[in-house]
Amino acid sequence: MSNVIGGDLEPMLRNVGRAWAWILGFGVISVLVGLTAILLPGATLVAIAIVFAVQLIVGAVFRFAAAFAVPNETGWLRALQALLAILSFIVGVYLLGHAALTLLVLAILLGAYWMVHGIIELFVAVGHAELPGRAWMILSGVLSIVAGVIVAVAPGISLFALTVVLGVWLIVFGAMAVIRALQIRSAASSLGSRAATA
Repeated sequence: MSNVIGGDLEPMLRNVGRAWAWILGFGVISVLVGLTAILLPGATLVAIAIVFAVQLIVGAVFRFAAAFAVPNETGWLRALQALLAILSFIVGVYLLGHAALTLLVLAILLGAYWMVHGIIELFVAVGHAELPGRAWMILSGVLSIVAGVIVAVAPGISLFALTVVLGVWLIVFGAMAVIRALQIRSAASSLGSRAATA
């Protein structure tokens, strides 16, 4: 049985082994971005705001093109899509020039999402007594609501704290990716040496 599994996994391990440098590079980049987020939270927040605004602008261009590219679409739906694209473009251009407002909007959206998510989790946990880990689900819902309220009430402080948490998470994630890449390289090279010996 182990021979069959080993035989099935060997080609996959060889393919992944060739890409270990990509995984290593991804891990190193994640660690560097995490360090930047911790050391320069203000610059990181501005970068996030700019990326969000640019995403709105690019999405608006694609939505506008899609409004007229889809065949057999009704006129009112095309007009609605085009109107939404124009609105998205205007908001994106405005937010591009007002990074602080972009961050405020993102914080409010994030806070609202966490509150709604927490409320839904609470309703599901309370309504289904048979769920495994129900107590954890209730605790998670309460914490999500509390986090949402904190972000909505104090968005500036919350965003800086979230940036630091994100930085720590990226460093841990990147370090794990680096370790995984080195393990894959080691496994693939030992597999190659075994194949050469055979």
